[in-house]
Amino acid sequence: MHNSQLVDPFGRRITYLRLSVTDRCDFRCTYCMGEDMVFAPRAQILSLEELYAVADAFIGLGVRRIRITGGEPLVRKNLLSLLARLGRRAELEDLAITTNGSQLAELAPQLRAAGVARLNISLDSLRRERFAAFTRRDRLEQVLAGIDVARAAGFRRIKLNTVVQKGRNDDEVLDLLEFAMAHGLDISFIEEMPLGDISSHSRQATFCSSDEVRERIAQRHVLVRSGRATGGPSRYWQVVGSATQVGFISPHSHNFCGDCNRVRVTAEGKLVLCLGHDHALDLKALIRRHPGDRECLREALQQALRLKPERHHFANDEQVQVVRFMSMTGG
Repeated sequence: MHNSQLVDPFGRRITYLRLSVTDRCDFRCTYCMGEDMVFAPRAQILSLEELYAVADAFIGLGVRRIRITGGEPLVRKNLLSLLARLGRRAELEDLAITTNGSQLAELAPQLRAAGVARLNISLDSLRRERFAAFTRRDRLEQVLAGIDVARAAGFRRIKLNTVVQKGRNDDEVLDLLEFAMAHGLDISFIEEMPLGDISSHSRQATFCSSDEVRERIAQRHVLVRSGRATGGPSRYWQVVGSATQVGFISPHSHNFCGDCNRVRVTAEGKLVLCLGHDHALDLKALIRRHPGDRECLREALQQALRLKPERHHFANDEQVQVVRFMSMTGG
């Protein structure tokens, strides 16, 4: 009888997989990728069948929550067929997607029908010119329309994700929170992560800590600690008098590694054990060398977990410790 769970050297059980289905995106957000990105050739990206094989192996080892990411996952051709297969897996407690929202007006009802329970939608500004500067695309109206369609589609929860940057959008924290409250959404405010070399801004100059964001919110709203624990990096607070929960993701100011329960698989099939380290196992080579060999894949995953580090070491400076862009890793 082999152990059918994934446990790292620090006794943390891995129950959560972030699975990237593409490195491509229809936006070019300044903190995520460059304007002239060179994407991986399609042959290097896992096929939908290979993505399912990876997910299946993880589910067999006790993973109960899968979040589909990218790039922008909804630009992946035939993604709905993969989602429908995952949506039928009774072992999964949660199937979620992180998206920029550009495709939701068309796809939200189909995502819900396929079994997706929760959406995270990136939204860094409610001002058209500023949104266009962040994403390098003038599509705010398209995203807001997608949010409306998604709200009507009946997802269990919809959460906005906002990367807060000083001097760029920190003056919109209250506007974004109140937009979420008015529309029955949750929201997470995120400290920018030092991934990939960027030229659009100085990360040190634009760094805005979660504590600063929370103080700004406290000027107008009362926040109390929420009992909600997702096992993710967000620390949740409840807005008193509202159904909205506010999350703070603080890789710099409040290290969140102690109860990490997740790993990531990139669109090219690299198993990333920690966002803050470059260690990765090439699952694609393994799958293509041993097609259909589920046991081989399971053993490789269990072996790889022995290398999962205890924590990341993001420093709040200009030094890029991890060279891959967020779009390559999966958000």
